[in-house]
Amino acid sequence: MRETQDLVMASKDHDKPTVCVLDASSYVGFWVVKELLFRGYTVHAALQNNGEELILKKIMDLEKTEERLSTFKVDVLDYHSILEVVKGCCALFCCLDKSDGYDDKNVDYEVRGAINVVEACAQTETIEKIVFSSSLTAAIWRENICSQKDVDERSWSDQEFCTKKKLWYALAKTLSEKAAWALAMDRMLNMVSINAGLVLGPGVVQQNPRVNMAYLQGAAQMYENGVLAFVDVKFLADVHIRAFEDKSTTGRYLCFNQIVNTEEEAVKLAESLSPLISLPPRYKFQDSKAEEYAERLRNKKLNKLVEGTAAY
Repeated sequence: MRETQDLVMASKDHDKPTVCVLDASSYVGFWVVKELLFRGYTVHAALQNNGEELILKKIMDLEKTEERLSTFKVDVLDYHSILEVVKGCCALFCCLDKSDGYDDKNVDYEVRGAINVVEACAQTETIEKIVFSSSLTAAIWRENICSQKDVDERSWSDQEFCTKKKLWYALAKTLSEKAAWALAMDRMLNMVSINAGLVLGPGVVQQNPRVNMAYLQGAAQMYENGVLAFVDVKFLADVHIRAFEDKSTTGRYLCFNQIVNTEEEAVKLAESLSPLISLPPRYKFQDSKAEEYAERLRNKKLNKLVEGTAAY
């Protein structure tokens, strides 16, 4: 873990502008805040009242020692509260997640929140770019996905299919991202989206349990269709910032470190998420010749971004 002293040293090396992270009390949002501070940015951390408690405490503790961090209470359904937090910021990192889980009743909540965030940016003259944190689940769910050779940035999950299969997390991410894109284009805003795989990292089981379990709804089908993938949260935070800093970025970016397409990899993933996911007692992977499912996800666009900014 990087200490506060490292953050202070970074601030001396770079005179970076002010940016906003909303919701900074989400697991991804918190790591984006940490990486921004390390790189010398001044950060407005927007916190929702229903944010993850463990992360809220960590953010508040960090604010006591980090002078470039300011926290704000925000309600994504209250447009005016968002206007206050983005005031004076040149970028917004939108990291909306329902820490208490997903069901059919709160899909609309995330959609309305995304619309309010984008509209607030449209009304803020200093905003140069929006980095919208979305999900691979907004690209992978539809009938007969096994017949599709490539799943990339052009792919979208089917709303009716998600509703029929009760994939509420995927539906929320699909509809909120589509709504954000529609409004951003209408308001002529510069926006990119980062469509992340299942997010793993330090303390994820304790700090992001319901979101990860919501992501894994339908995991068996994802695995069999070659679209189950995960991403390390530190890499994901780095990609968010690269997407902001690289002026050539545009559109969507599928972001993952590894596709899980063998039983051995699936077992390792389950073990990393214990006790959220339980394997049968004394289960051991034994068959080295077990079936390997075809990989369908493609992230060439992300690789170009990472390689192109490697010297950063």
